[in-house]
Amino acid sequence: MTPVLHVSPNSIGLAVHAALEEAGATYEVVWLDLSKGQQTSADYLVLNPKGRVPALVTKDGILTEALALLDWVAQTHPEAGLMPTDPWQAAKVREMMAYLASTVHIAHAHKLRGHRWADDPATHDAMRAKVAENMAASAAYMQDRLHGDWVGPTFSVADVYLWTMMRWMEGDGVPLANYPALDAHSARVAARPAVARIAALHG
Repeated sequence: MTPVLHVSPNSIGLAVHAALEEAGATYEVVWLDLSKGQQTSADYLVLNPKGRVPALVTKDGILTEALALLDWVAQTHPEAGLMPTDPWQAAKVREMMAYLASTVHIAHAHKLRGHRWADDPATHDAMRAKVAENMAASAAYMQDRLHGDWVGPTFSVADVYLWTMMRWMEGDGVPLANYPALDAHSARVAARPAVARIAALHG
């Protein structure tokens, strides 16, 4: 069967969408409107009980979590070279992807989704107040760990993952221009034809 990506515009699913395009994969897209709560509809919850995007329906089953989807794209399209073949370099790429998932994405989510961690509105305000500081600290950490032009020795799925989150920085109160290596990295990724095609679809 043709894989089907369930995604919403400008969510973290953008990274997966761009990776599929970079891989030259055959796939279909189902767009979800989060403002209408489509991610919590009964039909979608059958695919992803977490009620979040993205989700990828494959011949082997359903995958959720961007990190897992990105790794699947790389592993199922080895000819695209989206994951280093050297075990150490692959581990370093996955290390950055894990940091993006476990630290950067969570810090960003504290801006609008504090209700996931606390019920007190004052706590939500405190979480929002820390977003810029935490995202800036993450940016400083990450730019010092780029491997030249890319996260690894060559372009990989980690680069579209990083690029997607860097698109959030300005909205989080962190000027990306303050981090020249990350800013240049984002420009390199955005200039790739496959990425540019998908970015245009996400607006």
